[in-house]
Amino acid sequence: MTLPISPPILPMLAKSVPAVPDQPDDAGAAAAWVYEPKWDGFRAIVYRDGDDVRIDSRNARPMQRYFPDVVEAVRAQLPDRCVVDGEIVVARPGPDGAAARLDFDALSQRIHPAASRVRLLAETTTASLVVFDVLAVGDEDLTDRPLRRRLAALDDLRLDGPRVFATPRSTDPAVAREWFDAFEGAGLDGVVAKPLDAPYQPDKRAMVKVKHARTADVVLAGYRLHKTSTDAEPRIGSLLLGIHDDDGRLQFVGVAASFPTARRAALHAELQPLVVEPGTPEAADHPWSDWQDPAVVDGTAGERRPGAQSRWSAGKDLSFTMLRPERVLEVGYDHMEGTRFRHTAQFKRWRPDREPASCTYAQLEEPVGYDLAALLPGAPGTA
Repeated sequence: MTLPISPPILPMLAKSVPAVPDQPDDAGAAAAWVYEPKWDGFRAIVYRDGDDVRIDSRNARPMQRYFPDVVEAVRAQLPDRCVVDGEIVVARPGPDGAAARLDFDALSQRIHPAASRVRLLAETTTASLVVFDVLAVGDEDLTDRPLRRRLAALDDLRLDGPRVFATPRSTDPAVAREWFDAFEGAGLDGVVAKPLDAPYQPDKRAMVKVKHARTADVVLAGYRLHKTSTDAEPRIGSLLLGIHDDDGRLQFVGVAASFPTARRAALHAELQPLVVEPGTPEAADHPWSDWQDPAVVDGTAGERRPGAQSRWSAGKDLSFTMLRPERVLEVGYDHMEGTRFRHTAQFKRWRPDREPASCTYAQLEEPVGYDLAALLPGAPGTA
């Protein structure tokens, strides 16, 4: 490639803040922030030089082999020579005719080692590219230009689908707050605010993000040891969390993993009375005694066990210590992805006043539905 900027370029990042920032109080001042929806997909720096297309992940790992459909869309809709920053997303219709929403699980399945599987998934779960910044066009490097100038360049590209889109944006914080509530129903996970006068700053947290925050009561049913744990000084790495489904089965929903070192050691000692010894009748009766993935074994979706391997964890020891599912804790989470927490949950407190059987999906707040087709008109999966 002979572009004005060469790969790899690490994307500009965002730091979390509790609320959407307001514009400056001075009525005569130009807007300091531009607000955008926070897309829930794979961050992508896309380079095009003629037919040569490279798509880098957030960690600058090339992804184009997994997304031939996106490569094709880039060739069809982006300029011959350019570098853009965006997000690869997959939209899927909701169940029983519900409005389309983002599907991160379906997107994750696109990362597959078999070329035949990649081709099939490109046809059945076709991805879209949402662009929110332009780093270069033709021979011009725009990274040192203010975001206002880069957004003008983005507008000039006229990316209105059906496979490559410019993200919606506004300088009105009231609109951003409306998006924060409404767009969650389409699978988006918050709002990003970007300083309009700032240059592009690779690998710097130069933007801010506001994400949804909720709490849930969950059942503790196991733990994994921390990588620094030893026989002499055992430490908890993560707590394995469950919620009961409509049939009373304890579904694995994710982990809580952020603890100070001293707390990790104290947790290990605290939980020993709940440990279920392998090979005992009690172990056979544990809801997660089968560490296989039923989605592979019997086709039952959404019941992935905490010991199951995946393309992301190949070769990693995912064994865990089973605990009697008798203790309830409150955790913080941002949003759900299917039946599981999308990200690591945050331990809040123990809930000795709650019975494990009362921890069901019914407690989880359901976001208001929003038709993703209004944001990505004509995109695959929105019809």
